[in-house]
Amino acid sequence: MKILGISAFYHDAAAAMVVDGDIVAAAQEERFTRKKHDASFPVNAIRYCLLETVTSIDDLDAVVFYDKPMLKFERLLETYYGFAPRGLLSFVTSIPVWIKEKVFLKKLIYDKLRDIENYNRHKLTLLFTEHHLSHAASAFFPSGFRRAAILTVDGVGEWATASVSVGEGNTIKILKELRFPHSLGLLYSAFTYFLGFRVNSGEYKLMGLAPYGIPESERVKRFISLIRENLVDYKNDGSVWLNQQYFSYSTGLRMVSDRKWSRLFGFNRRLPEDTIEQHHCDLAYAIQQVTEEIMLAMASHAKELTGADSLCLAGGVALNCVANGKLLREKLFSEIYIQPAAGDAGGAVGAALSGYYIYFKKPANQTPVEMMKGSFLGPSFSNKEVEHTLRKYNAAYAHFSDYNALTEKTAVLIAEGKVVGWFQGRMEFGPRALGNRSILGDARNRDMQKKLNLKIKYRESFRPFAPAVLMEDNNLYFNLDTPSPYMLLVASVKEDKRKSLPSDYYHLPLMDRLYVERSEIPAITHIDLSARIQTVHKETNERFWTLLNAFKRLTGCSLMVNTSYNVRGEPIVCTPEDAYRCFMRTEMDCLVINDYLLDKTLQPEWKDQKNWRDEFTLD
Repeated sequence: MKILGISAFYHDAAAAMVVDGDIVAAAQEERFTRKKHDASFPVNAIRYCLLETVTSIDDLDAVVFYDKPMLKFERLLETYYGFAPRGLLSFVTSIPVWIKEKVFLKKLIYDKLRDIENYNRHKLTLLFTEHHLSHAASAFFPSGFRRAAILTVDGVGEWATASVSVGEGNTIKILKELRFPHSLGLLYSAFTYFLGFRVNSGEYKLMGLAPYGIPESERVKRFISLIRENLVDYKNDGSVWLNQQYFSYSTGLRMVSDRKWSRLFGFNRRLPEDTIEQHHCDLAYAIQQVTEEIMLAMASHAKELTGADSLCLAGGVALNCVANGKLLREKLFSEIYIQPAAGDAGGAVGAALSGYYIYFKKPANQTPVEMMKGSFLGPSFSNKEVEHTLRKYNAAYAHFSDYNALTEKTAVLIAEGKVVGWFQGRMEFGPRALGNRSILGDARNRDMQKKLNLKIKYRESFRPFAPAVLMEDNNLYFNLDTPSPYMLLVASVKEDKRKSLPSDYYHLPLMDRLYVERSEIPAITHIDLSARIQTVHKETNERFWTLLNAFKRLTGCSLMVNTSYNVRGEPIVCTPEDAYRCFMRTEMDCLVINDYLLDKTLQPEWKDQKNWRDEFTLD
C-alpha cells in the first residue's frame, strides 16, 4: 500500500511517501525551490517521492492532506465575525486567498497533481485529516512506542492550538484541545516579532537569545511578572488564556499592538538588524521561562489523563529544545520521542501515517522500531552526478576510492582549524542538518563560533552552534543519559569540561560575555554552559560516525561543531550544485561531497557576481 502525505499553504510545505507503513521518502519543497519555508504546493517534493519509490499517481492508494480546509475557513470567518468591526481591511484583503486555498482546495490539489503527471482522477482517493491529528500521528506512529501520551503544541491548526492524545497500537484518541485564539505557539511568536525576528522562522533565534538574559536580575523578574499579569493566564493543566487587547494576530497583519507592548515593557519593538541590547535578552529569557513552565504543566496533565509512561511531542513548539531538555530532566515520563520535523513539514508524514493506520486500519507493527531512519529521507546523488556538477564549474578536486582515507584526511583538516562542507547520502528531512548536509568545525577551537557565524553563515554573532558527538561518548561531555539523534534536546556541559568564569561574568557587556572561554569545547558551549546535542549513531549514519571516529583517533575528541549547510536565509542545500555554489560564495575552506575532496585555494575564480544576499531574503 502506497500513501502520499502532503502539507502546504501555510509554511514549510512538504511531501512524504509511506509504503506498507514504512516511511520511505520525505522532503520539504524549500529544498528544491531554494525559497526558505516555501508554502507553495510541493510539486517538486512530490515528484521526488514518486521517483524515489518508482510510483505513479495512479499507483497511489491515497493522497492525504494534513489539515481540514473547511474547518480552518470556519475558524477564519468566525474569528472575524467575533472581532468585527476590527480587522475589516485584513478580511477584505485576505478573502480571495482564503477562497482559493480553503474553499476550493480539493480542486487545487487535483489540478496541481495533474501538473506533475496525467492520472485518472476518478481512481484517486483524496483524504483530509485534522491538523493536530497529523502532528500526533507524525510523532506516535514513528516512535516505536506501543502506548504513549501525545502532546502537540503549535500556533494554530484549524481551531486547535494544542492537544493531548493517547496513542495505542494503530489508534490515536484526542482527549483534550486548547483552541484559538489562545495559543502558546502564538504567544512565543508574538515575542519573536517584538524582539525583531521573523515569525515562523526566528523562534529558534529567540530561544538562542534567551540564555543571554540575567536570571536573577530585577528586570527579568519584572518582565516575567508583566507577562503573567497582562498577557497570559495559565492554569495547572497548561491551558492558557491570552489577553487579546495586547494581540493583533486574530484580525490584523501584525502579531501585537506595538504601542501597548512598548508601554508595557518600557522599550520599543526591536527592528530587524538593530543592535541587540541587554533588555532584549532579558525579555527573551522571561518568555522562555514562561514557555517552559506551560510546557511542563501540559506534559504533567497529559500524564494525568493517560497514565502513560511514554510521551510523544510534535508541533512547532516541540522544536524548543531547551524546553524539551527541561521536560526530560523532570522525569515525568520514562521515555520521550520528538518528531524531528515537528513543524508543519512533519504534518506530511503524519497525514500519510494517519491514512495508513487510522483510515485503512492497518495493524501496528508488532516489533516496534523508530521509523524515521535518522531523518535521512531526502534525495541522494551518485558520484556520476557529483562529477557532472564539478566538471560544469571546472572545479579542482581529489577523488578518494578508500572512504577511510577520505575521513582521515578530513579529520586532519578539521583539526587544523579548517571549516569543511560535508555532503553525503540522503538529505535530512526537517529543520536540522544531521551529518549529510552539514558544515563542520573543531569544537575545541575558541575562534570557531565567531568564524562560522561571521564568515561562513553570515548570521548574528550571538547564535550558538550544536555539537555532533559519538553516541557512545555522549556522557563524557554532557549531562544527558539518553540519545538525542535529532538535535532536539539541550543539556549542560559536564562540570569537568568547564572552565572557571570571571567573577563579574553576568555584569560583562553582552558581546564580551559571548567570547569568554567557558569550556574545553568552547565553540559549542552556549553562554549558559549548555549545548543542543546531536548523538551520532553508527546504525543510522555510518559515514558521519566514521568521520567522528577518525577525528577521535586523531585528537582524542569525540565531537565537532555541526551546523546546517547554508547561509543565512537560504534553505539547507539539496543538490551537488547547491553545495558547490554555497561553498564558493562563503569562506569555507574545504568541501567533501560523496567521495570527492575540494580545496578552496585550488578552485577557479568564482565568476557568478550575484550576491547571495540578493538571492535569499534574510530570516
